[in-house]
Amino acid sequence: MRSQPSLLLLLALICFALFAAASQWRANTPAPVTPVVEGRVVIAAPVLLVLFGGDRFLAANLETMRLAATGVDWGQADTGYLIRAQQVVAELNPCHEDNYYLANGLLTWGGADREGSEVLRRASSCRFWDELPPFFYGFNRFFFDHDVDTAATYLEEAASRSTANAAGFRKFAIMLKAEQIQDEQLALEFLQGEQDQASDPKLKAMLAKRVQRLQGLVTLREAQRRFEVQSSSPLIAPDQLLESGLLAAFPEDPLKLGYEFVDGRFVLKKLKVAGMEDR
Repeated sequence: MRSQPSLLLLLALICFALFAAASQWRANTPAPVTPVVEGRVVIAAPVLLVLFGGDRFLAANLETMRLAATGVDWGQADTGYLIRAQQVVAELNPCHEDNYYLANGLLTWGGADREGSEVLRRASSCRFWDELPPFFYGFNRFFFDHDVDTAATYLEEAASRSTANAAGFRKFAIMLKAEQIQDEQLALEFLQGEQDQASDPKLKAMLAKRVQRLQGLVTLREAQRRFEVQSSSPLIAPDQLLESGLLAAFPEDPLKLGYEFVDGRFVLKKLKVAGMEDR
């Protein structure tokens, strides 16, 4: 009878040793890699039409819900699957609102800007009353492809469909064109012409500030040219224009951004967003 407590104590010690060994082994085991689901099946549009009795709108709706629910796993988007699925939805119903929203958010800004922009382009043609697809598409063509002409065309299209945002869209398109003009005097004349032609008071007021801002740049560059002719030496610091009497004061920027003297030349100061300067 006396040996029974000893046996139980020995068994408890063995169990504790096994538990400690298992805990130590688990602590030294690398964490499992988060599974990423790849190769999801995307059914072709003609097959979906057959499965849903020829109702392309129903097929597009259900496919959009499926990709919205399964396109992101463990915080990671399955871009390949989303590209295929959203292209199928755009083929079934290019007017689908959720599809172009998802395409712009998950594809365009997720590394597949060309595929996302193509969904937006098709939505722009189909949703002739909606200002957002042409705005998104125009912005993306400028930001990712630096295609000013296409961007301005779609921004103008967005403006023609909009009421509250029309002036802002048109101003954006005009400024994109103006920034392509290297000569500041020609750019100023272009902006003044656009301001004179504008019938929207809101747009006219927006352009007036840009005209005034560009006039300030023209003033600075003209003063610099006169200084360098008179002194036969390059301008080293902006204050030299004040000291020489060529400027009584630096021009004020109505946008409150100001001007910069970079590499011996006056330029318009712009807002800088971290990570976006190289775009």
